[in-house]
Amino acid sequence: MAALATGNDDDALDIIQDSMLAFVRKYAAHPEEEWAPLFYRVLQSRVMDWHRRASVRNRLRMFFSWGDAPDQENPLEQLADPKGVPADLKIAGDQLAETLDAALRALPLRQQQAFLMRAWEGLDTRQTALAMGCSQGSVKTHYSRALHALRDCLEEHKP
Repeated sequence: MAALATGNDDDALDIIQDSMLAFVRKYAAHPEEEWAPLFYRVLQSRVMDWHRRASVRNRLRMFFSWGDAPDQENPLEQLADPKGVPADLKIAGDQLAETLDAALRALPLRQQQAFLMRAWEGLDTRQTALAMGCSQGSVKTHYSRALHALRDCLEEHKP
């Protein structure tokens, strides 16, 4: 979830580590059945903090930017696939993964959070509501809107 929210694995790992430490400091004494929603609440708080800091950083970068260096190609992307996956299947899978990634990133943050906690992390509505700090009805609304948006984006990849 953090990697999807930040778009950067290193930033995501920093957020997760910070979230784990904050969770242990603050909630270690809570009952074990409350840990998952509480951890996700801490994680979402850290993600929101990251977004706030990133928006300030981006504004400063835009202000002080004199022009970016030209993009360089990654030589590893030019290597052949040693497993020999047929090119058409690889291309179709890559396109589906790119479409899904873009669709998830395009969701509003609350819809993204609700979808990831419910569908990927397996939290129920009550746990997700606790983690997101909102009502169960809000979770259902965000989750439903996320599902509809993702289905619309992935329609072209339907078999």
